[in-house]
Amino acid sequence: MFKHILLATDGSPASRAMVGKCMRFASETGACVTGIHVLPQWHTIGLQTAMVRDSRALEQQHQAEQARRYLHDVLETARGYGVTCDTLYVSHDQPYEAIIEHAKLYGCDLICVASHGRKGVRSFLLGGETQKILTFSPVPVLVCR
Repeated sequence: MFKHILLATDGSPASRAMVGKCMRFASETGACVTGIHVLPQWHTIGLQTAMVRDSRALEQQHQAEQARRYLHDVLETARGYGVTCDTLYVSHDQPYEAIIEHAKLYGCDLICVASHGRKGVRSFLLGGETQKILTFSPVPVLVCR
C-alpha cells in the first residue's frame, strides 16, 4: 500500500491530533514517515540594517526552536507506535509548495495533513494550505480532521 508518508505539521491542535492518527495508520501499513514543518520566510523593511538583521536572527532562532518542539512530538509519537521516522524543517514563502516539493524529493507516496475546519471567507483569508496541497499535489493526500 503506502511505503513512505510525508506528515506536515504546524503544531496546531488539529495537527497534533493528526500526528497520532497518521502514526497509527503508518504502523498498520508498515510505512515509514517523514515529518515536516515549514517555517515562514521573514520579510521586513527597516531603516537600520543592524536592527533588522538582529530581529531577523532572533525570529529565525525562535521559529527553529518551535519547529524542533513540534517535530520532537512527531518523533516521540512515532516511537510509541514503532514507526520509523525522520523529521526536517524548511523555510519557504509558500508552505504548500515546500510540502509538495519535499514529498516528491523524498519519494513519498502519501502526504498527511490536518484540516483546521475553516470555511468560506475565513478559509480564503487565512490561507487554506491544505486546500492548496489538495489542488496542486501529484501525490495522494490524506486529510485528517
